[in-house]
Amino acid sequence: MSDDEVDCKRRRFLTTAASVVGGTGVVLAATPFVASLQPSAKTLAEGAPIEVDISQLKPGQLMRAMWRRRPVWVLRRSEEALATLSGHQEELIDPTSEEPQQPAYAVNNHRSINPEYLVLIGTCTHLGCSPAYVPAGESSELSSQLGANWRGGFFCPCHGSRFDLAGRVEKGFPAPSNLVVPPHRYLSATRLVIGADEKGVV
Repeated sequence: MSDDEVDCKRRRFLTTAASVVGGTGVVLAATPFVASLQPSAKTLAEGAPIEVDISQLKPGQLMRAMWRRRPVWVLRRSEEALATLSGHQEELIDPTSEEPQQPAYAVNNHRSINPEYLVLIGTCTHLGCSPAYVPAGESSELSSQLGANWRGGFFCPCHGSRFDLAGRVEKGFPAPSNLVVPPHRYLSATRLVIGADEKGVV
């Protein structure tokens, strides 16, 4: 084999080796950069669906959770509470949930999958205050402000907006729309996922 052939093979080997080493270097250098573009575990966790155990919730009770840094309420409604959802549609801004404040499966009179359980984002649609849950017949300062005809629901003491036990806003108050129903689904009769439905994570 001539010296020229040896030099040519050597050059080819060195070129290939340099390309491989250079390519590896580029990949190693780019890895931290690409990784920095991915959302952090904390960010993913804050937006991730949450699972709620509703097995201890009694009729009339409200439980609170946090999802995406927002308060979420789960209210277990009694038969009497469900009966109050009819007969006052003319007092409501959006009684049939025409505004997109809820998923399609919550466009009904009770604004939920299971009539017994109401799931809401617990912030007023006026300025984002957190309304108080005031059951009918409760003896408190808030209930006395609401009057004898109060059917139970949510009252925003900051600016006076009122919502019924389906989160529907009454006319004549500052809030422009119903309380938001987040995406949710049931894993079982006592386990609820908030932030995801049958279509997946929202």
